[in-house]
Amino acid sequence: MQTVKQHAVHGGTLRYLKHDSAVTGTPMTLSVFVPPGEGPFPVLIWLSGLTCTEDNFTTKAGAYQSAAEHGLIVVAPDTSPRGPGVADDPAYDLGQGAGFYVDATQAPWAPNFRMETYVTDELIALIDAEFPTTKTRSISGHSMGGHGALTLALNHPELFQSVSAFAPISSPTRCPWGEKALGAYLGDDRRAWSRHDAALRIEGGAAHGVYDDLLVDQGDADPFLTEQLKPDLLVEAARASGQKLTLRMQPGYDHSYFFMASFIADHVAFHARRLKG
Repeated sequence: MQTVKQHAVHGGTLRYLKHDSAVTGTPMTLSVFVPPGEGPFPVLIWLSGLTCTEDNFTTKAGAYQSAAEHGLIVVAPDTSPRGPGVADDPAYDLGQGAGFYVDATQAPWAPNFRMETYVTDELIALIDAEFPTTKTRSISGHSMGGHGALTLALNHPELFQSVSAFAPISSPTRCPWGEKALGAYLGDDRRAWSRHDAALRIEGGAAHGVYDDLLVDQGDADPFLTEQLKPDLLVEAARASGQKLTLRMQPGYDHSYFFMASFIADHVAFHARRLKG
């Protein structure tokens, strides 16, 4: 991995990195914060939302003070493959910047849009090889990235100790953003979509006995709350399967990084407790 730039922050080191991905067939970018000390350290992977790059979380979330205090490496990858030869769409909610953390099976997306494998295979292996990790990790994210965090944790429980989300797309098979993206990337057979629907996976018991709690923060002033995010479906699914879910409805908060910056320390502490036993 090539270091593009580097900064000292809260006693640790923040690096912006670039590498050629064998999974996506494109260059991929990310940021990695390493706390002060020699390590090894557990890892928190953050997945961002629609239109974002690795820079949104890195510059706006304010996560590194609490990550330094708890001794966590924080990894924030880009949200999709990018480049002049990569398929795209004029809309903000499909194509570059909107990978939805799935492995596309349909043209023209299939050659590059393999974000599930990128995160769960290539990215994890690179981080463990290049940084002083304990080879244990948790995952979190926002909006489309909250959907990604939940579904990757539910589909790959052997990889993660815990999972949390801010304003996740809770059930992409039942909202316009998700129906558009899953239909484009995976085709018209909705049975193939269910694996990427957190509410359906939780209802089916995928988290039961695996994660002691699922932490979700949601602002009640979020303009996407009713049509796109639907956190009530997570609550219903958790109740049906007997899974503990902590959904915190935060009064007055919207969908922005101001919301995340207000509660990110709670999420870092949540993961630190589970990563350190």
